[in-house]
Amino acid sequence: MDIFEAIKKRRSIRKYKDREVEEEKILKILESARLAPSAKNLQEWRFIVVRDKEKRKKLSEAARNQKFVEEAPVVIACCAQNNEYRLTCGQLSYPIDVAIAIEHMVLTAVEEGLGTCWIGAFYEDKVKEILNIPEEIKVVELLTLGYPDEEPSFRDRLSLEDIVKWESWGG
Repeated sequence: MDIFEAIKKRRSIRKYKDREVEEEKILKILESARLAPSAKNLQEWRFIVVRDKEKRKKLSEAARNQKFVEEAPVVIACCAQNNEYRLTCGQLSYPIDVAIAIEHMVLTAVEEGLGTCWIGAFYEDKVKEILNIPEEIKVVELLTLGYPDEEPSFRDRLSLEDIVKWESWGG
């Protein structure tokens, strides 16, 4: 699949088929995250792959009772091991670097016929407790993964004219 086709096809999936995701596909998706760029090549991302139904149920509760988190056959806790480094521009690098790795996974999932959904609405302390994550590790996002059981329609996007400035912000 062409990368631009995968970008256009990607949707947030909140309904999954009751079907396991093959190990090879999970490993390919994780490999795509491993290959992502990161500031100073820190590669601070760490991933916990959760397939256990009981743990997914608990993660669903930690994610403000979003039922589809439990129903997805795989939930990946996307974490950061090093959360102190700041880019020259002042931004912390770990949320950006982990987000890049997640998007690599998302696009690879589309290519593999799978669906995903980024989950930012969760209680980090509860996720850490469920998955035995050390205090110093940050849980950046949860990512659901599985075979889609829905085809959400395309949601409108702003035009390029609305989002792009050329050479400076204003005249």
